[in-house]
Amino acid sequence: MRRRDFLQKTSALGAASLLSFSSASRAEPPPETRRIRLLATPAICVAPEFVAEPFLKAEGFTDIEYVKYDVTVNTQITLNTASVDIMSLPPGNILMGIEAGDPITVLSGEHLGCYELFGTERVRAISDIRGKRIPIDNFGGPQHVFISTMAAYVGVDPRTDIDWIVKPSAEGMRMFVDGKVDAFLGFPPEPQELRARKVGHVIVNTSADRPWSQYYCCMLIGHHDFVRKYPIATKRALRAILKAADLCVEQPEQAARIMVEKGFAKNYGYALETVKEVSYGAWRAYDPENTLRFHALRLHEVGMINTAPQTLISRAADWRFLRELRRELKA
Repeated sequence: MRRRDFLQKTSALGAASLLSFSSASRAEPPPETRRIRLLATPAICVAPEFVAEPFLKAEGFTDIEYVKYDVTVNTQITLNTASVDIMSLPPGNILMGIEAGDPITVLSGEHLGCYELFGTERVRAISDIRGKRIPIDNFGGPQHVFISTMAAYVGVDPRTDIDWIVKPSAEGMRMFVDGKVDAFLGFPPEPQELRARKVGHVIVNTSADRPWSQYYCCMLIGHHDFVRKYPIATKRALRAILKAADLCVEQPEQAARIMVEKGFAKNYGYALETVKEVSYGAWRAYDPENTLRFHALRLHEVGMINTAPQTLISRAADWRFLRELRRELKA
């Protein structure tokens, strides 16, 4: 399917499903718990979670909490401590968490195309990162895992061929602006700011460049115990977030305004640019299992995971809620 056709289909179906939202949920039993905890991360690409509150209330949740936590420090701690029920993570980090035994149930893809790889004049393609200085938030963090996946795809070994500089993402971006490192992988609003400041150039835009544009960059996962104990609440929460994703497609200005008003985003312009650029309607058409398999194969190639990809997928993925919601919302 061509991207333009996909977006047109998403827009039409999204409008229809927004209108049918209330009648669809009323036919189900109420959620087993009225409490739901979502993750508030600095990356504003997870806009559907940030604007989902009214949808969650319509689904019967009365105690809605956003747990503030920077997943670039440690991507698994929120699930291990059971402080979050549903959250979004990049596929590579999900796979590494599954292998490590974290209580992850993969529920759905969320969106395509949020991160971008920037380079200096010394880096014109992914293969040019060999031997270069690249800042990452943490070993095993999203920047490290995504860049490692890109490197593996073009035959660069991230274990030996890259000079990693561990710094908080904001400091890593400042180093890139100052020319002290050769490349930088940014998540919204970082790419929007770098482009506005005309710093470096984009090597990979995952909204447009294959194969990255064909796979989810963030996926929705639930705490295993929450999904097992509260299947009705899980489905209702997932429906609310996916409906919020439709809102991002249909009314990006409203979504950006909500994020700023609630303090999830600081700059309305960057928030609006993010919501317009990221493919939030992808949950309707793209296969989340393909995304997990693609990233698992890349990470397996460079020894960042040791378990066979299909074993990891079978161990932790539960697509039943997504299948039901796609039928219900006519995806």
